[in-house]
Amino acid sequence: MDKKLGDVEAAAVERAPALDLYEPLLIDKEKALGAIGNGHIETNNGTSNHLAIFGTKVSPIESLDYELIENDLFRQDWRSRKRIEILQYIVVKWTSVFLVGLLTGLVAFGINLAVENVAGLKFVYTVNLMNTNRFVLAFVLYSGVNMILVMLAAMLCVYVGPLAAGSGIPEVKAYLNGVDTANVFSLNTLIVKIVGSVGSVAGGLIVGKEGPLVHVGACIASLIGQGGSVRYGMTWKWLRYLKNDRDRRDLVTCGAAAGVAAAFRAPVGGVLFALEEVTSWWRGPLLWRAFFTTAVVAVIIRTGIVWCKHGHCGLSGEGGLIIFDISGNPDNYGLQELLPVVILGIMGGVLGSLFNQINSKIIIWSNGWLKKKGKCAKIAQAVIVAFITSVCSFGLPWLATCQPCPTTLEIPGETKCPTYGRTGNFKSFHCPANMYNDLAGLFFNTNEDTVRNLFSKGTNGEFQFSSLLIYLVTAYSLALLTYGIAVPSGLFVPAILCGAAYGRIMGMVMASIYGTGPMDEGIYALLGAASFLGGSMRMTVSLCIILLELTNNLSLLPFIMLVLLISKTVGDGFNDGLYHLHVRIKDIPFLEAHPLPFMRHLTAHDAITGPLVWFSVIERVGTILEVLHSTKHNAFPVIDDNFDGQDEHPVFCGLVLRSHLLVLLKKKQFAERRKRGGGFQQYGSFSSAEFAKPGSGKGLKITDIELDIAEEEMFLDLHPVTNTSPYTVVETMSLAKTYTLFRQLGLRHLCVMPKSSEGQPIVGILTRHDFMPNYLLNLYPSLRESNHRKAHAFPSFSSPSQP
Repeated sequence: MDKKLGDVEAAAVERAPALDLYEPLLIDKEKALGAIGNGHIETNNGTSNHLAIFGTKVSPIESLDYELIENDLFRQDWRSRKRIEILQYIVVKWTSVFLVGLLTGLVAFGINLAVENVAGLKFVYTVNLMNTNRFVLAFVLYSGVNMILVMLAAMLCVYVGPLAAGSGIPEVKAYLNGVDTANVFSLNTLIVKIVGSVGSVAGGLIVGKEGPLVHVGACIASLIGQGGSVRYGMTWKWLRYLKNDRDRRDLVTCGAAAGVAAAFRAPVGGVLFALEEVTSWWRGPLLWRAFFTTAVVAVIIRTGIVWCKHGHCGLSGEGGLIIFDISGNPDNYGLQELLPVVILGIMGGVLGSLFNQINSKIIIWSNGWLKKKGKCAKIAQAVIVAFITSVCSFGLPWLATCQPCPTTLEIPGETKCPTYGRTGNFKSFHCPANMYNDLAGLFFNTNEDTVRNLFSKGTNGEFQFSSLLIYLVTAYSLALLTYGIAVPSGLFVPAILCGAAYGRIMGMVMASIYGTGPMDEGIYALLGAASFLGGSMRMTVSLCIILLELTNNLSLLPFIMLVLLISKTVGDGFNDGLYHLHVRIKDIPFLEAHPLPFMRHLTAHDAITGPLVWFSVIERVGTILEVLHSTKHNAFPVIDDNFDGQDEHPVFCGLVLRSHLLVLLKKKQFAERRKRGGGFQQYGSFSSAEFAKPGSGKGLKITDIELDIAEEEMFLDLHPVTNTSPYTVVETMSLAKTYTLFRQLGLRHLCVMPKSSEGQPIVGILTRHDFMPNYLLNLYPSLRESNHRKAHAFPSFSSPSQP
């Protein structure tokens, strides 16, 4: 016993672990600039810390756990549950997903209503000034409103909710991979995401609200899954059932699916998006709950559309609630359309991967430059981008020539030309009566209306080749500059805009070669949008279903499948998908689906570094307190070291969590003597609910514990709260196989056991940080040559020493 206590005190007092086995140690923001790997930060004392770049600051991160804790308290709780309590648990889960769908649908409808009305007022007043030939004043009003809206959105993101900037999909993707970061789904983040999305989209930026809606749905789900709030008196007994990582992550998955369903009115596409893109673990029951959630969203959005059609939504009609519907087109497509579809797929893969590459470089450069300038520089950057966008959308239409209105209009809902109001395919702009400006129909419009114009059927010849080319180059460039600034922004709409533009161009080329064919330019625009989405985001099945649900035309399925497969294949040859690149830019310790080849050359023991800190099954309170103060580990091995003097080897009993130790210390039910058999008699006043996991960042901290000297000399029996069946691997197992086990089970801690029964009972503990490629390659530089990986947008970003 004395020897063991000496080892613990030496590890705690003399030095911290050389490379932390467990969880992150907090360090200052300035030290984060010395990153040497994916989340590993080397400090002066040689310790390794794990942080990620979220919003405007570097934040400490922890891991989530899909594993069910099996200790005496939790087993007793499940054994004592009655049928009515099990029924309550089921009712709570289904009620929670219903509330997620209901609230996400209402919020999405509210965001759309606000965007359409704010943007509508802006265009109405601008057009009124233009009709009286006050063009300079019209530009001042137009650009001024845009810059004010974007500035408000940027200020909220910078000062109130830094994690609300961007689309939020990388953060959701990281959380569902097991990375827990404080405030990613907080109430502040949710409010800023909602208000900021209205400002950035209504402010005319080349962004969409679809990506932010995924984050909004995840925030709503996370807040519902907090299991109540002691602060606000929400301590209903039923809410305690959700206080575990497994149910919360399932709920966040349903929230992400609800966000996509609300954005595109695509309930099946939302479920598939969550399955294909954001979640890392999927269970059968989760499929039904996610489908139920998206169905609720679809009903809410449909109800909102009907309500708006009765004139209750102000300037908002259908607006962004439905982007396009091209049902009714002929489906007798011929083989002559196969070649342009293949070309569109290749173009989408090249342009999408190029977009990912350039955008990643811009963000890395701007983050480093803006960090030196302070928060005001981020706001100034957003305002400048808003001004540039306003200049392009107001000024470039002057380059186009006025065209006569078509004699017959085949566009549903279009009754006259030009359009003097806010919506419609034909914009008068500065043209005389009975003429329209095609470039104004693309630029001088909301993004959703521009998409609708590009996808409109029966509009062959509406846009000139030069106008489409100008719009493609401008929208592509503005999207590169915009995605990544400090405002909520989604990439779905910019990708659709760019893809639809070159899709229309392809349709014009085909018309010039073959004459009028069965596929008009609107169909080519749809296929072009699909190609760019596949080339940048690298999704296939979910995008295919989303586009089919939007188009309401099943006959397009073969071409959409083909163009998505080609664009994804071409894009994968250059770099990773955009959201995955942004996960790497934020330096998040993300676990890929498969281990890298070089891990086959290492064993589980090779990834373990630093001393091992462990507790006896009956431990002195002062020792526990000292270790918790001196380390940031979130799990500790529990060893039965035979303190009664028997001549036997120490036995590994399991793992005890830091959060559980803090609860025991807070309750102060200690024993005066070190004896066995305390069990539940000692913990008679405890319940499993007290040990359930609180919301992110809301649990007990070691600074909340105050003990006197007499209490520190007492003892705690750790056996009732020790997870006696943690997942373990033998130390000789290959690291690749160990990685696969860790990743597929969604673990937080994995115990490495010795091959021999003699000696210490446990070798060490692996966490996700020990599987990070750059961390391992820094430990074993000789393996760099065997680390054959695809070229990324920034191969040396995470590790300056990497060749």
